[in-house]
Amino acid sequence: MPFWQMLEQYKGKTALITEEGKYISYDELLNQADEIGNVINGRCLVFALCRNSAESVIGYLGFLRYHIVPVLLAEQIAPPLFAGLLEAYHPSYIYLPAERVTPELEGHCVWRGEEYVLLQRHIEIDYELHRDLALLLTTSGSTGSPKLVRQSAQNIEANTKSIVEYLGIQGEDRAITTLPMNYTYGLSILQTHLYQGAAVILTEATLMDKRFWSILREQGATTFGGVPYTYEMLKKLRFGRMELPSLRYITQAGGKLSPELAAEFSKVCRQTGIQLIVMYGQTEATARMAYLPWKYAEEKAGSIGVPIPNGRFWLIDEAGQVIDSSETVGELIYSGENVTLGYAQNRFELAKPDENQKVLRTGDMAKRDKDGFYYIVGRKKRFLKLFGNRVNLDELEGILRQNGFDCACTGVDDRMDIYITEEVQPELVTAFLKEKTSVNPNGFMVHTIAKIPRNEAGKILYSLLEDNR
Repeated sequence: MPFWQMLEQYKGKTALITEEGKYISYDELLNQADEIGNVINGRCLVFALCRNSAESVIGYLGFLRYHIVPVLLAEQIAPPLFAGLLEAYHPSYIYLPAERVTPELEGHCVWRGEEYVLLQRHIEIDYELHRDLALLLTTSGSTGSPKLVRQSAQNIEANTKSIVEYLGIQGEDRAITTLPMNYTYGLSILQTHLYQGAAVILTEATLMDKRFWSILREQGATTFGGVPYTYEMLKKLRFGRMELPSLRYITQAGGKLSPELAAEFSKVCRQTGIQLIVMYGQTEATARMAYLPWKYAEEKAGSIGVPIPNGRFWLIDEAGQVIDSSETVGELIYSGENVTLGYAQNRFELAKPDENQKVLRTGDMAKRDKDGFYYIVGRKKRFLKLFGNRVNLDELEGILRQNGFDCACTGVDDRMDIYITEEVQPELVTAFLKEKTSVNPNGFMVHTIAKIPRNEAGKILYSLLEDNR
């Protein structure tokens, strides 16, 4: 039985703490969630526009408890993208903040809370939902694609249990939100703490907002998570000098943390008595596939660690053969109960069966050291050839950042495009790269842009770089 059907066991314990300091018990949470679930006429598809607020969480749990399939989307989703998704998927209901309601949505209100409303849409349902389908999430790199990841209740339950086990989440823990709940990483933090009867502190404040740190201290947060960009911000904020006595551990996922930054935060956390746990995952694996036990944070800085409980890794070469030797790069393959059902690109694909059969080709290139710890070296598709030289775009991006350039790299064979947010002479960048790579500098094109475009989780939106030139 999935955890959302077993939350009654926590009765009067605090489940959610709002930004205003309101405490919501598990009883209150479930009563309101069931109220929303009861309003909906049977199993169907619901679009939910998410924010880190109580009613956003309440609606999500209400949908799951009544076998309704939510599509979690960012509250600030661009109107053209939202319209495209509505056309592609024809949801029966839309759950959203009241101020986001527009006449174009063509629905009538069947439930109203303090912030959110539930709209019923009168459209023809010409598709079916697979019996195992529980949740739909956008892929982490999605900017305008209707591609969604199909997750089952079994996927969510298996991954949630594994994460709880390796993080040692306790019922007394309090996680504070730093990521949106429509993002798989942010959602996993919410779910794992509810699973254990712990509390989640909900805030829309960012790390750069003094209010975030005030709430963290006042409410005694024991943990938070961050993507690599988060840790770049924490470095600028001098995290190591902060007085945060309640903080027990912090986690990192959502992309590769540079070895230098990983080493720096490992040292900082050791000195402050905070555990740093680096993790690795993808939406296609529900959330997590690997973790680096905090005791190895310094010794194995830059590693994603080992497979999560009940998961398995192996590497394959270009011919598809298993790589047995250490320190040899190959594509990382994962197997586990948390591997999702596959993708959907429109409503007619929501009835598809499990296409992955518990095995995921991650698309990441990795190596394994002699102790069995894995290291990501780049994306399979983030390689190109410059005049016959195979170039890893992620690696060059990292080298440039280590030398003070805020940048992003894309390109095609024989031309690498480097987008930099500083007014620098292109010749300096190309000369620097020539020294580091021995590649003909004619293969490098340097562009200056005002800002590197990123999604809400801090990941670079490579497809939008050219638009910002």
